[in-house]
Amino acid sequence: MTLRLAVAEDASSIAAISIEVWIGTYLKAGVRGFFADYALEEFTTARMLALIEDPEQHIVVSQNAEGIDGFIRVSAKSAAPVPGCSEMEIATFYIQPRHHGKGIGQRLLAAALAHCRASGAVSVWLTTNAENHPAIGFYLAQGFEKIGETEFQIDDQGYLNNVYRLML
Repeated sequence: MTLRLAVAEDASSIAAISIEVWIGTYLKAGVRGFFADYALEEFTTARMLALIEDPEQHIVVSQNAEGIDGFIRVSAKSAAPVPGCSEMEIATFYIQPRHHGKGIGQRLLAAALAHCRASGAVSVWLTTNAENHPAIGFYLAQGFEKIGETEFQIDDQGYLNNVYRLML
């Protein structure tokens, strides 16, 4: 496994992993058109390429012998939905489920936190679905603390998310 910065050629792989992880994590009982439409509109190659090329985004990928198996995206200048946070957000953190438990998440997170520290951030924040217990357990084990709640919006639907912060 190698960690490296994302490049333009990674955009389609990052989009595919995003769709796989998002649908697998949040659509447990079946896929409805409402959610499928969201995922297919949100996680496109073009959108991922724009993020890779955006200087306010820092994307690190994990690559094995076959290809990319996970990535983490840090967004600078991202206002948190609760007070007490810096503007440094872990905006996306996805690892293919079949690669969980291999230390990829810890290595990607360490790389992201090193970037945040090098950028002068005093803390980093993120949100996760309030029912995503594996992710919550991971973040708490890494030293994050829950500091509030917000809602993730898709059209007029809101979904409870927890806000976590890590002091650097």
